[in-house]
Amino acid sequence: MKNLLLISPLASKSLLGGDFYFRVPYLGLLKVASLTPPDWKVSITDEKVEAINFSADVDLVGITAMTPAAKRGYEIADKFRERGVKVVMGGMHISKMPEEALQHCDSVVIGEAEDLWDKVLDDCTRGNLKRMYKHENGYPSLANRPAPDWRLYRDKGYLPLHAVETTRGCPHNCEFCSVTSSFGGKFRNRPVDEVEKEIRNLKPFEGRFTLKNVVFFADDNIISSRRHAKELLTRIVPYNLKWLGQTSVNIAKDDEMLMLFRKSGCMGILIGFESLSPDNLTNAGKTFNKPQDYIDVVKKMHDYGLGVDGSFVLGFDHDDEGVFDRMVEFINKAKIDVCYFSILTPYPGTALYSKMLAEGRLIDRDWSNYNTNNVVYMPKLMKPEKLLEGYHQVLKESFSYSSIFKRLRGNGTYKNFFYPMNFGFRQTIKKTIRHRQNFTYETNLNA
Repeated sequence: MKNLLLISPLASKSLLGGDFYFRVPYLGLLKVASLTPPDWKVSITDEKVEAINFSADVDLVGITAMTPAAKRGYEIADKFRERGVKVVMGGMHISKMPEEALQHCDSVVIGEAEDLWDKVLDDCTRGNLKRMYKHENGYPSLANRPAPDWRLYRDKGYLPLHAVETTRGCPHNCEFCSVTSSFGGKFRNRPVDEVEKEIRNLKPFEGRFTLKNVVFFADDNIISSRRHAKELLTRIVPYNLKWLGQTSVNIAKDDEMLMLFRKSGCMGILIGFESLSPDNLTNAGKTFNKPQDYIDVVKKMHDYGLGVDGSFVLGFDHDDEGVFDRMVEFINKAKIDVCYFSILTPYPGTALYSKMLAEGRLIDRDWSNYNTNNVVYMPKLMKPEKLLEGYHQVLKESFSYSSIFKRLRGNGTYKNFFYPMNFGFRQTIKKTIRHRQNFTYETNLNA
């Protein structure tokens, strides 16, 4: 039996990084492990919860990397290759920058692992590992795939939730988002029978925690297909889940679906509001978002007892220095249960990256800083330092005790979840800003 080690590198500069409060189990490598034939013994190391054993007896190392973790992923790959261990890399950044990755590994998997991973392992066994593996005929089907084995994450100190995927892809292709270029321009749904079976077979999360039956639906839009979502959520009502997911502002127009969310155990939904500026939303390709309707969207969710995880991006081309005060005022007025703030980040493979590159606006080529809490480009209406300063201001003010209580008081949502989440963010933000307070930029456009 051969030994396979799968590794998720730590994006140490990210806001959440390896912080205890946000040790969320990573689904991607569990899916790769599920695709691995039984003649391979699989182990997974996630750097946000444990150290890597670089002397491990392994025949192959597989490393996944999103952009802010790519630099660390390359360092890990280099260390194993120094021992003569073969290394395969994959993930969203590697798929967009395969030639860069091949400077540090033996082979890359471009795109999704389904229908490719067994070929990688077979070639490795025969000593004939190819440089690149990619799909030649579109995107793979999500049907008839093995369920993740959560026992691989036993006693790793993760937060007690399971991630379940029901769809991939997105037709919207927002300028700053890499989902469409990575997973296709239309939604692909898993068969409802298979998703229900996976949920039915989930076990209480083992380890130091006692919570169970908490599920995060890792889809970009849980209602990508209304028919699919309605059937799935109806079926899971008897399982007494507490679940979280993501969807668009359009959910507020669908009372039947909102009631089904509530009946099936939804605690809250992440909604990408992105910006308070219609001009920013038009430029980003997200014209179905209407800022004048945002407060009504949040109120509608609260009327059904559903929390709102509001996601916002700072630093669009129409954002001036007043955007920070406007943002804090809005999230308090709207009573958003928890807020996610990001600095606009041009990831490789996005239309935004291509535009910034063509305009000569990229001022930082260190991938570890492409983590949504650094400024890696030249904003149009303010200096990079001001954008970072304003971002920190929004974080501090939005997660002050007064803001937390003001936002959550009277919402009628799941307080036992949202209060701890807000306090966890507050602790993480305090540490992040303290580490960053002496940070300065070298705005060398030729860097």
